[in-house]
Amino acid sequence: MTTSALPLGQVTLVGAGPGDPELLTLKAVKAIAAASVILVDDLVGDGVLAHADPAARIVYVGKRGGCKSTPQATIEQLMLDAAHAGENVVRLKGGDPFIFGRGGEEVESLRRAGIEPVVVNGVTAGLAALTSLGAPLTHRDRAQGVVFVTGHPQKNGQGLNWTRLGESARDLRLTLVIYMGISSAERIQSGLLAALPADTPVAVIERASLPTQRQCTTTLGDLLGCLRHEGLGSPAIMVVGDVVLGVRAALRAPCPAEVAG
Repeated sequence: MTTSALPLGQVTLVGAGPGDPELLTLKAVKAIAAASVILVDDLVGDGVLAHADPAARIVYVGKRGGCKSTPQATIEQLMLDAAHAGENVVRLKGGDPFIFGRGGEEVESLRRAGIEPVVVNGVTAGLAALTSLGAPLTHRDRAQGVVFVTGHPQKNGQGLNWTRLGESARDLRLTLVIYMGISSAERIQSGLLAALPADTPVAVIERASLPTQRQCTTTLGDLLGCLRHEGLGSPAIMVVGDVVLGVRAALRAPCPAEVAG
């Protein structure tokens, strides 16, 4: 006598947004509430998990630059194991799963195992960060497009050519939105200054959308001084371009040179 295998469970990759639980989509809330297992990234706030079923099993699989992280292969195996056990699995990721969230890798892993996941988009931190300061990422008079890039090079990788990227931003009037760039700020600044003027506006927003959010507005030439003066660190978003001129005046932090003077 044989026993039938458990029916395959559902896996949903859910974008938790930048942190503020009120920025969750309705679809994300429904998926979280229906999950029996939730694999949670480090940057997902407790307010987001308040929508989970109290009986759901919460597994923390933190991934943050510069900190000890759960290996990606382990996360993917946990998803597969739970799905094969018939669980309703939510992989809860900060921001959007498909914008520097390794969601593409997880989808590929699941598909290789015969599981077709559902993906629920979330508000990405690069958008929420500058919006929180009252400024847009695009503007008819200031920016004709926007580029999302990571400042964190792949292990053993060379990273981006910041000078070439700066040239594109200058010539095509693009806003640069840089994720995970704090630890590489000096290299980013040096490369961009080879293409962009030192007075190019820059905003740095730490913990965008959360009550603990902090920010500074400065120029490309004064970027490192502003980071030191304000003590800003990860997780943070850098926005480079003239759209930063639209930041509400009350949120503007004086540049270190102005403070010293």
